[in-house]
This record gives sequence, C-alpha cells and structure tokens, in this order.
Amino acid sequence: MIGVEADISFPNYYPSDAEVWSGTTANSMLTEQLDYIATLRGRFGYAFDKTLAYATGGLALSSGHFVRTDPDSGDEQSRPGLRTGWTVGAGVEYAFQPNWTARLEYLYSHFGTHDVAFTSGAQYSSSFDLHTVRLGLNRRFGGPDSDAGKSTEGAGSLSGSDRWEIHGQATYIQQGYPSFRAAYTGENSLPPWSQTKETLTASVFLGLRLWDGGELYYNPELLQGFGLSSTVGAAGFPNGEAQKSDFIYPHYNTSRLFLRQSFGFGGEEEKVESDYGQMAGKRDVSRLTIQVGKFAVHDVFDNNAYAQDSRVDFMNWSIWAAGAFDYPADKVGLTYGAVAELNQKAWALRAGYFLIGDKSNSNNFDTQVFRRGGYVTELETRYALFSQPGKLRLIGWLNEAFAGNFQDALNLSLATGIDPNTAIVQTRQGRASYGYVVNLEQTVSDDVGLFGRWSWNSGKTEISAFTDINASLSGGVSIKGTSWNRADDKIGLGGAVNALSKDYRDFLAAGGLGVLIGDGALNYKQEKILEAYYALALAKSTTLTFDYQFISNPGYNADRGPVSFFSGRLHAEF
Repeated sequence: MIGVEADISFPNYYPSDAEVWSGTTANSMLTEQLDYIATLRGRFGYAFDKTLAYATGGLALSSGHFVRTDPDSGDEQSRPGLRTGWTVGAGVEYAFQPNWTARLEYLYSHFGTHDVAFTSGAQYSSSFDLHTVRLGLNRRFGGPDSDAGKSTEGAGSLSGSDRWEIHGQATYIQQGYPSFRAAYTGENSLPPWSQTKETLTASVFLGLRLWDGGELYYNPELLQGFGLSSTVGAAGFPNGEAQKSDFIYPHYNTSRLFLRQSFGFGGEEEKVESDYGQMAGKRDVSRLTIQVGKFAVHDVFDNNAYAQDSRVDFMNWSIWAAGAFDYPADKVGLTYGAVAELNQKAWALRAGYFLIGDKSNSNNFDTQVFRRGGYVTELETRYALFSQPGKLRLIGWLNEAFAGNFQDALNLSLATGIDPNTAIVQTRQGRASYGYVVNLEQTVSDDVGLFGRWSWNSGKTEISAFTDINASLSGGVSIKGTSWNRADDKIGLGGAVNALSKDYRDFLAAGGLGVLIGDGALNYKQEKILEAYYALALAKSTTLTFDYQFISNPGYNADRGPVSFFSGRLHAEF
C-alpha cells in the first residue's frame, strides 16, 4: 500500500491543552499557545488478511501565538508563531466490517526554533517536539457494502453488525446581512454595518446495543464559529447552528452520551429506521422508555417533522423551536437529565428532569439536584384529518433556578442608582419560572406539510438558557419538489411573531441586557420574522440550501432595522 494523507488538529478542548510552555522573567510573563497542528505525509504499508501495518512520514506545520503579559499593568501583547518541521510514525489498521476499519497510530513531530520580538524590545526563542498517539474509526465510501448496522431484525438480535450503528454529518453555514438603519447601538445589538460570519459543525453518532432493549449512544462533535455579532442582536436569532460559546477553531464537544432502555408490553410492533440517535429494528408500539445521560431537551420534547433541525430545514431560533420554551441547557444547548416516555398507538406521555445553569446563560450547572432544575412534561396525540396524519403536542414546563427578578432589579436600581445589570445580579435567588407550548404538525399530502407553535412563559425572571422571548407564535409550510421532478428538493416558508412581558420590556428600556438582546434603550415593538428557503439535493445525502430571513424590529426595537439575512448552507451526512 502506498498513499498520501493530510490532517489538521486543534488542541483546544481544555485551555491548558493549547499551552506549549510558559515562563516568568523579572518584568514579564510569556506563554506560547498552539492554534492548530497540520501534517502532510506519505503512507507505506503491507496488508495481510484484515490487518494493515504501515509507516508514515512527511511535513509538519504548527500555528500559534506568543502572549507577553506585563505583571504590573496586566497589559498583553500577542505575536503569531508559525513553525515548519517534520514528522514520522507508524500504525496498524484493522478491518472489522466491509467498509469499516479501526486504527492505532503513533507520530513523532519535530518543530524548529522560532524567534519572536515584541514592540517592548523583549525577544524570546523556543522549540518543541510532540509525541502523539491516535485511535481512529474510519469508513470507506464507494466500496462493497453489506449494509452494516442497518438490520431490519428485532432489536433483541445482538449478532454481528446488529450490535452497533454509526452516522455522521457536517454542516457549513455562511450568513450575512447588508447595512441597516439604527438610531443607536448597544452592547447586545446587531451592528448596523454589513457583516458575514460562518459556522461549521462535524459530528458522528454512535449507537451500541448492549442487551435486549438497552442502547448506549455517544455523539462527539467539532463545533466552530460564532453567529453574526457574536450571536446577539435578535431574540429570534437567524442561525440555529450558531452557539453562544465562541469557538474560533473547531472545538471538540461530547454533545451526547446517554443510556436508553425500552420495556415492551407486547402486542403490535413498529419498524424503526436507522437514524441519528436511533437504531434500526423493531419495537413494541406499547412501551415504556427511560433515557438518562447528557443530551438536548429538544431531542425528546417539542419535536416537529417540518421545523425541528436547523441543519436541514428552518434556521431561525423561533421557528425551528418554540421561542418561549426556556429549556435547561448550557451555551451549546445541552444538559444532563432523565426522561421517561409511555407510548401507545394514539398518544405518548413524556416527563423529564434536567440540570439547569447556575445562573442565566451559563456553561456551569447547578448541582443542587431537585432543589434546582427543570421539569418538562409533554402529551403527544396522534390523529387523522381527511385521512392525513397529524400530531398535537402539549408541553408544560417549570424551572427552579438561581435567577434575578426584573421588577426587583428596577426597584433596586431606582433606589440606589446602580446599573440595572448590576442590580439584577444582586436580586438573584431561588426562583420559579414556568410556561407552556402548543405544537402542531399536519400532513396535507405526501409532499406538503404544515406546522405551527404557540409558546408562553411567565416573564418575571431572567431567561435561563434559550432566548429572550416571553410569547411566540410561529408557523409555516414545507413542500417537497415532486411536482417539478425534484423529489429530494424542499421549499420552506415560515414566520414568527415574538413578544416580551412588560417587566422584561421595562428592564431593557432602562439599559438592561438579556441573553441575546439589549440595545441600551428600547422603543418596544413585537419582533416579526419571515424565513424562506430552498434545499437543493446535490446527491442522495448532500444538500445545498439558500435561505432568506427578514426581521422587523430586531431585539423588539422599532428604532433599529429591519434587517435582511442571506445564508448558504451545505449539509452532508451518512
């Protein structure tokens, strides 16, 4: 075997992972950090039976920066550092399925000396080597395939590839807007000048069948990019892939890791298709399912066949989700929790408990279990209207969180003269917030579907995690392209109207900041959104989507906007 391979790595899961070295002198502190490491290598090996042993070597490149900190003033100076070098190594690869291999590899990388000079006159020099051990899972496309992991046998069968499945996806979004009118601009405003930003996600979803009814799921992801204006400026934010954590380079995240156990009650069975978070097989229609671990509340609650996944359909936060559903989550949209679901042919009842952030819009969870947390219940009913299936979901939720109260913060600010944002922090204590969602999906024909959501929350306290909406009405239509001989294409047209409670309006008008909004002042009007997209199927599992959104009164402010957003989205999956 002979071949060529290139790769790039981003050592940024923990801040300390990117630190090559640091030192202290009499008048400064210096740190060198890595942004990425890349190699371009040849591979030479020999395959026998199902095993390949190989040697590898070639060029290595690293990019980073040096940061010099003045210990007295705290001022920082930064200088880029680009290094070239070489790498050698060896590995072994084993084929355990027709198109799947596992791989273990060692690499030694040597980088030359790099000199850096700061404007202060200080000069430094450094060099380093890397020893890397990597474990990989590889899938080959285009070769013979035995449909591994796509068994249609019963879920209790644990032989061969029935034990596991793997799916993957990558989504790239480029989004921008032209300049717009703005009487003033605050800390959480969309800047009135034109801008464009990108987001990228790449992930796999591995499912492992442990025993009859027991499944373990693991979802590692690479997340990169930040939304327009650092993901602030509109309550119905226009990019569902934009995170509230700023990842300049691709950042590893364990997005899901959970155990699911189903208990069948016998009787009629239904077929389960292989998909993200779902293994192929059969299961009893009448069943009880328990799920425990790390996942998103939206994986289980507030689902909708036509407006659910910003990677393939609508992108606006208040259209792909119920805008006023303030579900527990970190800044990436994930949490830890447990859900129980009782399913019958005509209905399903779900209930769950989840950890909630230790404060508004936080990456840290409050671990006072059951004293703090989020409780969610959903009743899903299934029906037929003119012989076409439909679903109605009724959701109620309650959050017990460490949160500030808007009216208390305004009273404290008025009495003491302190800033409203400082005041609301001082009013934080254990408080309850609650709300509900009505979620409807209705099939009109094989190619046309309708959806709608109405959501509301109490609006007295800080938003816990999602976005700054206290009431929202959204709906739209999804149309497949069969009538114009493009059956895999899809058109979507949707809209949303978002509103705030009086207490929240008064807080923002006084200069308060929310999770995504805060212009320093407020001429309140409802936020109104229109979204239209065309998803063009380039191949069986690859789509290119052109998306347009119009937002009137972004951040509920009639003194700003309207704004037009133009997006291109490329999505591929297997």
